[in-house]
Amino acid sequence: MASGLWRWPLLDNQRPADISPFMALPIVHHHDYDAESVPDSHRFPMRKYSLLADLLRARGETFAVPAHAPEHWLHLAHDPSYVTAVLTSSVDARTARKIGFEMTPAIAARTRASVGGTCLAARLAVEHGAAVNLAGGSHHASYEGGAGFCVFNDVAVAARVALEEGLCQKVAVIDCDVHHGDGTASIFASDDRVFTASLHCDDNWPRIKPPSDLDVGLSKGATDSDYLQALDRFLKSVFSQSKPGLVFYNAGVDPHEKDRLGLLSLSDEGLRERDRRVAETCIRNGVPIVGVLGGGYEKDARAVARRHSFMVDALAAATAPQGRTAFSSPQ
Repeated sequence: MASGLWRWPLLDNQRPADISPFMALPIVHHHDYDAESVPDSHRFPMRKYSLLADLLRARGETFAVPAHAPEHWLHLAHDPSYVTAVLTSSVDARTARKIGFEMTPAIAARTRASVGGTCLAARLAVEHGAAVNLAGGSHHASYEGGAGFCVFNDVAVAARVALEEGLCQKVAVIDCDVHHGDGTASIFASDDRVFTASLHCDDNWPRIKPPSDLDVGLSKGATDSDYLQALDRFLKSVFSQSKPGLVFYNAGVDPHEKDRLGLLSLSDEGLRERDRRVAETCIRNGVPIVGVLGGGYEKDARAVARRHSFMVDALAAATAPQGRTAFSSPQ
């Protein structure tokens, strides 16, 4: 029996019933995604969230605005004492260094909004076949705490909320960020309801990579051809080993050849083709897909934002009316 978590408002100033009348791909965004306490000079290009939203607005897109995730949702994937420390800006200095941000109220608001956005996108994806959160993919955050610019693991929380509410009975996480999804792997290590799969650069951080259900590590410098061949095998394995009722897709753009932290050599076209193949594979299998942004670390935040738009375009094309697949009830 569902536990009633979804009775908490999903959207700011709106009822849950208001989320259903989307005619195109549902896109979730909150102005808190861009934490103003993080300067433009920071290694993490925080402005990408506002820039991506601006780019999409200029194309005529509108957004669903999520409510901040309530504290009890965060406890589904994180130590309650760590959650309290984040929400009260009292994280110890060592943990803050590991995360990479000064732990300000703006960071707390950002991460709660991001988690709320991925949870909302999960509900919208089940209703519409696909949805995008214009944030998220914080896959280095583990039960114990955050790391690598990741405070709360939005996908882990959203997967647990979706399972608790009966939106699906099995989840797959398809993580194509250039860095291994170590936090997600560790959170779900003993949860057979969630199949974790990571396609990443094996030579890259984190050095310790707890095993996902499926790990494919690429060598430093892998090109479009190398990557896409591995991706095809990876996706085939995900769907042969798991029968998900919902997919979360981490579409990090840090495999790009110009990324400062990536170590792979994908072009713009390689990223576009990656996103297209993931989206079409999920839709072809009749599985709703939630797209989240993941990483991207080029100095030019506008270039990063533009690359993140490729995933939005891929999900929109895959779920266009002429290409829609009938989606089953929760499985």
